[in-house]
Amino acid sequence: MLYAFHELAYQSALPFRIGAQMARQFWTSPFNPASDTAIGRTAYASAELFESVTRRYGKPAWKLDTIDIGGKPVRTTEQVIWQSPWCRLIRFARNIGDLKRAKKPAAGPAVLIVAPLSGHYATLLRGTVEAFLQDHDVYVTDWINARQVPVLEGRFDFFDYIDHVRTMLAEVGGRPHVVGVCQPGPPVLAAAAVMAEAEDENRPASMTFMGSPIDARLSPTVTNQLAEEKPFTWFRSNMIHTVPLPYPGFGRRVYPGFVQLYSFMSMNEDRHRDAHWSYFNSLIAGDGDGVEKHEEFYDEYLSVLDLTEEFYLQTIDIVFQQHLLPRGLLEHRGRKVDLTRITDIGLMTVEGEKDDISGVGQTQAAHGLCSNIPDDRRVLYVQPKVGHYGVFNGRRFRDEIYPRVRDFIAQNEALIGVPQRSAAAA
Repeated sequence: MLYAFHELAYQSALPFRIGAQMARQFWTSPFNPASDTAIGRTAYASAELFESVTRRYGKPAWKLDTIDIGGKPVRTTEQVIWQSPWCRLIRFARNIGDLKRAKKPAAGPAVLIVAPLSGHYATLLRGTVEAFLQDHDVYVTDWINARQVPVLEGRFDFFDYIDHVRTMLAEVGGRPHVVGVCQPGPPVLAAAAVMAEAEDENRPASMTFMGSPIDARLSPTVTNQLAEEKPFTWFRSNMIHTVPLPYPGFGRRVYPGFVQLYSFMSMNEDRHRDAHWSYFNSLIAGDGDGVEKHEEFYDEYLSVLDLTEEFYLQTIDIVFQQHLLPRGLLEHRGRKVDLTRITDIGLMTVEGEKDDISGVGQTQAAHGLCSNIPDDRRVLYVQPKVGHYGVFNGRRFRDEIYPRVRDFIAQNEALIGVPQRSAAAA
């Protein structure tokens, strides 16, 4: 019933939102002599703030039609390479002529960026994708909101996620490089192990994990502690709700995005309250930069999607409660996932010193688990002074993290086809 009540509350606020929009137009009208007074600016700011916090935030656009590479504008074309009811594989094809003017090679190593399926849309990685487009042929997983998928399309669970990663690597072709940001770490690592054991010709040449809960037992955060303290039945009873009409996924059981958003915001309630107070003051003062910065962040942050019941609950169980992958107990389609079978796939882990979602140590645990990767194909990096978001976005990511990942990918690109000895053999 919670989902239905949520929709009812949203629809009930519609008259007030319309009123706020009318007030906003009235107090910004050039024909209103009071528009530039303290009262007028305060009234406008109040209406704008109310409208922004009660708005329905849909899926954001990628806004990567033109990017800057080497100081030159380079056009990109968004291409859907493959899709299922649950995901679209998007390629951002760079214009060859523009690349030549930017003095960049027309081709670069193929990189599949696996975006989190944890409440936000893949566009949260806009800055990540833009950075990788500087030097690579970039593909990204664009996950579909579960409430938009009809019940007749069936289930989507943790193991389907692994299969999707395998399929998309094959669609990219060759031996691409894979980058898992946050949540995808465990299923992407499992997919790499399954492909390595099968000697799949499309197994990744390298894998980079950023702020991922590979072993959530290490440096537990508030998120990890909640997952361990609550029994599994609590998550099933309190976090799963039924999609109401008029959504295409009517009747599907999901973990709603708005529930996860509330959970995230409640963890940093003071920070979000202060941000909106600063936004209100920026509106009054006419501080365009402050307003734009706030809206750019929250337009993305408040856009959320639903997860299927089975995927969410299996992730809680497999990753955060039983820790099956680091304990060597995970099975996929009846076969044990053996991380020691990975021998010719480079491994890089990136963590943030102040990460309060995936604590330091959780991601780098992959190095100990993948014991047969040669030492010269490993990079373990902890970025000082950044939290979870800063691991894959922002100034320090662009200036300090991305160059290291770029060099790591280039090193492993050069080794494709070169016979490798495992660490054990060495």
